[in-house]
Amino acid sequence: MAMMQGSNKPKNQGKPAGGPPLEAMTAEYLAPPTGMEGREEDLATAMQILVKTMKIQIPYPHDTNDALLKAHLNAIQFAKNNNLLEAYVEHDLNTMKPLLERVKAMIEATGDKELALVMNFERTGCFFQMFLDPHAEPGKRTFTFPFKKVLNAAKGLGQFDLTEEEILDKWWRPRYLGYGQAMGVELKISDMDENGKITVEIA
Repeated sequence: MAMMQGSNKPKNQGKPAGGPPLEAMTAEYLAPPTGMEGREEDLATAMQILVKTMKIQIPYPHDTNDALLKAHLNAIQFAKNNNLLEAYVEHDLNTMKPLLERVKAMIEATGDKELALVMNFERTGCFFQMFLDPHAEPGKRTFTFPFKKVLNAAKGLGQFDLTEEEILDKWWRPRYLGYGQAMGVELKISDMDENGKITVEIA
């Protein structure tokens, strides 16, 4: 009978119920720092702006990159209307040259062409704040061209007459090919597939 009672003893008796085992409750297993320590107020403000933006559903559901896309579309449309698209691309490249030349020097020093992609995609908010679903592989980056939703809504109001293909071919692709050339790295940029995806590769 004593043995039977012993066998019925709960296995966790004397131990906390649920949660991680006691041996895991040490500093090395604790949640890591967020990197936002000391910036809690900034984070709270950013989250308020994020929620406020995404709550806008009319005339279309807004994404977090909405204002950035509209600013680019406004500038591209102005350049198109005034036959300045090539000049606008050249201006953009000249603006970026100090950064691109720094990366070129790093690539020449290390021989690592992947730095060209890191600089243009992961390292800069100019890309990841606008392109919301980037996927990185060695020598390759894939993402959805982001203008379709905003462009369709704005075209319905008569604000723009641009197409996604026009934006890619006349503005986005020439800029990034120019970036690659300035860094001494040849880039290959695909057309959009049926899902609006684009792939940029080191050629």
